Amino acid sequence: MRRIVVIGGGQAAAALIGKLVAEGVQDGITLVCAEPIVPYQRPPLSKAYLLGEMSRDRLFFRPEGWYAENGVTVLLGTRAVGVDAAARTVTLSGGCVLAYDDLVLTTGAWPRTLPAAIGGTLDNVYAVRDLSDADAMAPAFAAGARCLIVGGGYIGLEAAAVAAKRGVTVTLVEAASRILQRVACVETSDFFRALHRSHGVDIREGTGLVRLTGDGAVTGAELADGTRLDIDFAVVGVGIQPDTALADGAGLALDNGIACDAHGRTSDTHIWAAGDCASTPWRGDRVRIESVGNAIDQAEIVAHNLLGRDVTYTPAPWFWSDQYDCKLQIAGLNTGYDAVHVKAGADGARSHWYYRGGDLIAIDAMSDVRNYMVGKRLIEAGRSPAPAVVTDPATDMKALLRA
Repeated sequence: MRRIVVIGGGQAAAALIGKLVAEGVQDGITLVCAEPIVPYQRPPLSKAYLLGEMSRDRLFFRPEGWYAENGVTVLLGTRAVGVDAAARTVTLSGGCVLAYDDLVLTTGAWPRTLPAAIGGTLDNVYAVRDLSDADAMAPAFAAGARCLIVGGGYIGLEAAAVAAKRGVTVTLVEAASRILQRVACVETSDFFRALHRSHGVDIREGTGLVRLTGDGAVTGAELADGTRLDIDFAVVGVGIQPDTALADGAGLALDNGIACDAHGRTSDTHIWAAGDCASTPWRGDRVRIESVGNAIDQAEIVAHNLLGRDVTYTPAPWFWSDQYDCKLQIAGLNTGYDAVHVKAGADGARSHWYYRGGDLIAIDAMSDVRNYMVGKRLIEAGRSPAPAVVTDPATDMKALLRA
């Protein structure tokens, strides 16, 4: 019996195992999961779940019993602490050693945290990675509480939206000159700055955090502009870093994560990787895409290749973020864009179309599902209508797909 060991408990692990089972693999799969629960969705943790709009049971991809029913051995609350690539074994936290024929690393990523020297380890300072984090911080989101959000990326903005909707007084600080600077154009930053301010969020850009203060638990913050804030809790959203510790210890090649080929295979022919921890070739470069869509697609490609099908993974990046009543949908990667064109939609909807040298490479759509779907399909097909055509209110957008 072929032994496939999967390490991780998120979207990629669930997609990989689901595809293998669907393809008829009924024995030999072992899932090693550090958390005490089976794989579940992560994006709702900073959105619907934290708001109380999504119950805990709805987070899970499949009920726990599904795994045993389909011949999958699940080791919960068990951490993989070492990989011996030569011997093809994984050492577990309890000392047990698992042998494998193929190993799949779906270890995800860790949120960057603040150093202890500036108060990062004080109580009531939170980051969002897993369910225990969300459960720990949920009681803090009470009406009248005072919150500092550190970081103006999507995680920080989503946390700010939840807090504001709960009646929390929110201050968000971003050290860069604008929110979303690393991931979005000025127009998208402007849209979300205005949206958050309309809900009472105090956004301070170009202002870094000097330190969090408090005796045991956080009670204040000192900002680079000299401001001192009284706060009850803080949420840190300053990016994530791929979890490559096992891969590094096994001697695998690393390059912005675990370096994989277009099949999902690492530098060791019997070890594969998928999801936020893995980087993959794309258009002559190497990318690591932090998204649900990538985790699913990449993991399913690995599943096919574990079955000997020699399938190549071609990323088709897409993302989303929910803030208040606005759904942001993103397709493509905007790296290297040189122009952004704005298309107004109905009822305040709008979309931002990124071009590079005349090529359409990405779209940000704010509550504009129709134009998002058109843009996504155009990007995936490698088609680039002229910006004047895209932004013309008279253009039949669906017709662009038939042209």
